[in-house]
Amino acid sequence: MNTFERYFVATNRWALILLLAAMSVIIFANVALRYLTNASIEWAEEVARHMMIWLTFIGSGMVMRYGGHIAVENLQDAFPRPISQGIRVVVAILLMGFFIMMTWTGYLYTQRAMFQLTAATQIPFGYIYAAIPTGGLLLCIHFALVLRSYITDRKFSTDANFDATASASI
Repeated sequence: MNTFERYFVATNRWALILLLAAMSVIIFANVALRYLTNASIEWAEEVARHMMIWLTFIGSGMVMRYGGHIAVENLQDAFPRPISQGIRVVVAILLMGFFIMMTWTGYLYTQRAMFQLTAATQIPFGYIYAAIPTGGLLLCIHFALVLRSYITDRKFSTDANFDATASASI
């Protein structure tokens, strides 16, 4: 893995870890306060929900990078190697097209939602919806980094911390 890719994956991973940790602390504190003092943090549920949205979109690129998304691969398995590579090229073009469309449409949607405010925290919904173009851009970058190995050998990245093929065989 080259330097850019290593730092990119590490940054993405730490963003996920910090989001999940912060979300867990907020929810735990809210539940503890609710049962111990009969009062809760008014904004906790809303903020945790928004963090979950960001977690989902930021994490989708990492999951795709390691081959963790559901895929129907029977068609390419039925054909010889050159034809299956051609099928993967078509799939790659369609995926990249979708990721680019997701990024652009998400950006437009984010701009339109900047005038509507959330109920508890009163921040523009555009900041929550910004997870869509951010996630789309991350998907583009992650997919571009594994594209060659995906097309030639249907291989994704491997990592000691995440092995999608091991969990699929359980």
